[in-house]
Amino acid sequence: MSYNVLIVDDSSVVRSVVRKSIEMSGIVVDKVFEAGNGKEALTVLDAEWIDIVFADLNMPEMNGVELVEKMSQDSMLVSTPVVIISSEKRQAKIDELKKRGIRAYIKKPFRPESFKDVVTEVLGHTSTGGSK
Repeated sequence: MSYNVLIVDDSSVVRSVVRKSIEMSGIVVDKVFEAGNGKEALTVLDAEWIDIVFADLNMPEMNGVELVEKMSQDSMLVSTPVVIISSEKRQAKIDELKKRGIRAYIKKPFRPESFKDVVTEVLGHTSTGGSK
């Protein structure tokens, strides 16, 4: 099987780079959805089955932390893993994010292999596909 992925970032260029990196990583993807902020992401999450969310921290309207908080309050979304992709370098901030519910953190700039490693770690599967 393959994964449905949601990429959340206010930059369409970054979303394209993340999409390409996921494709290059060897992860088998069924559908890739995109959102420009957390609010748009919640709309996608409400309408589509998503296996994993890759989200930026700093976005207008609703940032990555607020998105994680909203998802944690929804019984249907609480188990959907969120991976933050950001240039944040402070370990204390990253640790705080993990306490708030993110499953993993990818630091910008990143390599495509980072996505394969994170998906394997977070979803517990190899890059050949998911189980949902």
